[in-house]
Amino acid sequence: MSKYSEPAKRLLDEIGGSENISAVTHCATRMRFVLVDPKKADVEKIEAIPIVKGTFTQAGQFQVIVGNEVSTFYNEFVKMAGVSDTSKDDAKVAAKKNMNFLQRMIAHLADIFTPLIPALVVGGLILGFRNIIGEIKLLEDGTLSLVETSQFWAGVHSFLWLIGEAIFHFLPVGITWAVARKMGASQILGIVLGITLVSPQLLNAYGVAGAETGDIPVWDFGFAQIEMIGYQAQVIPAILAGLLFSVLEINLRKVIPNAISMIVVPFLSLVPTVLLAHIVLGPIGWQIGTFISDVVYAGLTSAFGWLFAALFGFVYAPLVITGLHHMTNAIDLQLMSVLDGTPLWPMIALSNIAQGSAVLAMIYINRKNKEERQVSVPAAISCYLGVTEPAMFGINLKYGFPFLAAMIGSMVAAVISVGSGVMANSIGVGGLPGILSIQPVHMVMFAVGMVVAIVIPFLLTVVFSKMNFGKIPFQKRA
Repeated sequence: MSKYSEPAKRLLDEIGGSENISAVTHCATRMRFVLVDPKKADVEKIEAIPIVKGTFTQAGQFQVIVGNEVSTFYNEFVKMAGVSDTSKDDAKVAAKKNMNFLQRMIAHLADIFTPLIPALVVGGLILGFRNIIGEIKLLEDGTLSLVETSQFWAGVHSFLWLIGEAIFHFLPVGITWAVARKMGASQILGIVLGITLVSPQLLNAYGVAGAETGDIPVWDFGFAQIEMIGYQAQVIPAILAGLLFSVLEINLRKVIPNAISMIVVPFLSLVPTVLLAHIVLGPIGWQIGTFISDVVYAGLTSAFGWLFAALFGFVYAPLVITGLHHMTNAIDLQLMSVLDGTPLWPMIALSNIAQGSAVLAMIYINRKNKEERQVSVPAAISCYLGVTEPAMFGINLKYGFPFLAAMIGSMVAAVISVGSGVMANSIGVGGLPGILSIQPVHMVMFAVGMVVAIVIPFLLTVVFSKMNFGKIPFQKRA
């Protein structure tokens, strides 16, 4: 017997047995169950299993946080349970039976943007590093940047933009691919579709506003002309184009005979989509995206911007629990394309820090408890690096009051961030490293927000614990 046999058996028993498992898979740290009857799972007893660091339900899946050893534990569990290995996509399909319409829409949006996150994180780090060497005056008594004094750093600065441009300016390629992948259409044609939205022969989206009507190139068909405008960094036009292409291809496959399907289906799905993307979907998507970004930006910069910031900072962590936070990715990317930066992402990074700080306080409160530290220390580290789930579900929500303390700290930090006009160049880099994504002129005020997001949650968590504001099951009292 392995060391995972006993906890695997306990988890199987408390989750309702093999007959209650419709599908099961795992990700980097969690077991993901689709249960026949979620009410049969005894959450309290499951969370009492030593290897389990917390549980939560999201997107129709009952998720059990195990940690980095989840893959080995998963193999032992499926062998003991007698259930077959299930892919993440199959589990998601099964989970949708437990979702309402809004949850399904959020799940679809998450499926589109989740595969793009590694690229966005890399892009954010690259833009942040370019900020440090190119924008911050570090030398000659604060008058010159590294780029201005060194040819080497100037070369690095220029070279790194090759990657940054590929990620952010050509983002529609990734989005149309992700939509095609999600919908079950041809992924390579999704990539081709995305390229047609950002082709070098098109006028750059950022140059349209300053261009005269006669300066915009056109495709001239004699009876009609179509402006050759690109949609670099645009989110909504790419999503709309990807959806249209996928719907066309999937439905054409059903009616066109297999003998000619390979020739006819790609042509009849791709060509009309590209045409409609530049005539209808692109302009409409651009207007929708501009409207959304204008509304959000107006709300943040109005006289009541502090109230919007306070509300967003306070509720962002609960949004993560529901999965609704995935919507902010599209809004952030749209703000970046229109405003050359986003004020939302700094608040998200500060919320990450606040949750980690509440866990840090719990480490201090339960400093004599080794069992608690095994869960809380890794959770705090991952939270400060931008991954909040182990901290939120493994510690803060279990106790209750640390979660509230983190929400309050996040709220105050968000007000400071928005009140100071803090903007991020990119998204994807959360927690403490999030400062790398902040525009250099705003780094000092963001650092102030970081201090607030560390101090307030920590102090409030300690105060709440002394007030017996919540239950502290692991604390050993003298």
